[in-house]
Amino acid sequence: MTRREITDDLDALLSVLPKDIEKAVRARNNTADLLEIILDLGRVPTVRMSGEEAVVAEREINHEDIAHVVERLGDFDEDNRAGIERTLHRISGIRNRRGDVVGLTLRVGRAIFGTFDIIKDLIEEGKSLLLLGRPGVGKTTLLREAARFLAEGKRVVIVDTSNEIGGDGDVPHPAVGRARRMQVATPSRQHEVMIEAVENHNPEVIVIDEIGRELEAMAARTIAERGVQLIGTAHGNSLENLMLNPTLSDLVGGIESVTLSDEEARRRGTQKTVLERRSPPTFDVLVEIQHRNTLAVHRDVAAAVDALLRGYPLSPELRTRGENGEVQIQAAMPPARQPGRVSNGGSSGPRRSETPVTPAAEQAYARRPSDEQSEFTMEIPPRRASADLKPVRIYPYGVARNRLANAAKRLGLPVVPVNEPAEADVLVTLRSYYRKRQRAIVDAEQRGTPVYVLRANTVTQMERFLSGLFGLPSTSEESSSVEDQMQTTQQAINAVLNGERWVELAPASSYVRRLQHALAQQSNLVSHSYGKEPNRRVRIFRE
Repeated sequence: MTRREITDDLDALLSVLPKDIEKAVRARNNTADLLEIILDLGRVPTVRMSGEEAVVAEREINHEDIAHVVERLGDFDEDNRAGIERTLHRISGIRNRRGDVVGLTLRVGRAIFGTFDIIKDLIEEGKSLLLLGRPGVGKTTLLREAARFLAEGKRVVIVDTSNEIGGDGDVPHPAVGRARRMQVATPSRQHEVMIEAVENHNPEVIVIDEIGRELEAMAARTIAERGVQLIGTAHGNSLENLMLNPTLSDLVGGIESVTLSDEEARRRGTQKTVLERRSPPTFDVLVEIQHRNTLAVHRDVAAAVDALLRGYPLSPELRTRGENGEVQIQAAMPPARQPGRVSNGGSSGPRRSETPVTPAAEQAYARRPSDEQSEFTMEIPPRRASADLKPVRIYPYGVARNRLANAAKRLGLPVVPVNEPAEADVLVTLRSYYRKRQRAIVDAEQRGTPVYVLRANTVTQMERFLSGLFGLPSTSEESSSVEDQMQTTQQAINAVLNGERWVELAPASSYVRRLQHALAQQSNLVSHSYGKEPNRRVRIFRE
């Protein structure tokens, strides 16, 4: 474990305050927890610390107090920020309509050595990494540590727009180590300096704080596409929040509405208009800083975004730092079965397992077209070891290819989707297509290719089909025991604790729902039941 060392040069910041306010702040004797000092014209001065805000003097701030501080600082930039040379402190001003400073926020800048261990392995992999979190949660501190660490063995250039990373003045703060620092004259030119850094200084790593404009997002993509490792930060709470941000969504690939052709929509089994990721993400890894010592890590941003768009989010990896500084890593929950995303195409009645349709079975089915619960039977071979399973080439006709691939991945089955029916060992389709006797299905039957029919275009239906095809036990929800449903409930609870806003469970009996509510309550989460029987279900979410 790396030793934690904190340096903030607090005296330099306190020395710019009016003498009585400086004395009052020092008298509180808790400067180690000090975050900000607030001076607003006509109001009492206050200090913000971890978890509280307190008044430090029972008098109002006047124009002379504001002028006293401003005179001791460097010039304010266009973004109304100033600093103190060779320190990391940041002073932000509030101006009136005439341009006069009427308020000041003096933020304490600290270089904290030893907090980098929690993401060190991610940085060492050489992938581009985005730190996401709300203001004041410690993004810049981690970014500064990352720059110092990487500069020990690589060429690192910091694009420092507000001088928060390398401190104010021409000489960078020692906290950035050997990393070089490029300052930005005005915030609007940040994207230009990012490109200039790549073109002029041959970096292996670019470090950038507060990507907040569309041009900066575009510049970040350009840098990543040139093979330069990019470490950056952005404001936000979660990956889903970033996807909904039209300015910054390009950082994770961008989201666009796509209109499919009739043939493609039929092949996928979806509506003609769908949401898809526009391009590869700029950043390979995304770290949500939930609290200073709690991080949620999405190791594969592309897969995480695609899963969110399809309605079954992947659980992130959870990392926490204990009081003794030891880092604990809770691996992401395996996406074996999605806890509670119910397809609108599901049926409330009993479901049958998907089976290959033989000509004789089809004749029997045709004689009873109104019987929605008719059973096709097949002999399921005994379960085989995973190592004995041979790849099966499947042609999905009218079935969502991406869902089929995900179902196979969850079950760990060697499925190879093919583009031509003649190449397939098996053809799988939906009942509506089979009834219409589509040409591809007729040709497959004539070739002797087994045809499997699904009732709905859902991942659950596909898992049942694949289980039967490979001789695995059925994964149908109806045959699952209460213990299985409780395990699924625990997966949903873990997903919410790891950052999901809510997860909706599959319909269950009243007895199972009571157990689900109790389990959620034990984890200090909120749960409510929705819908009518037999589709009444539990939704779990944070307060």
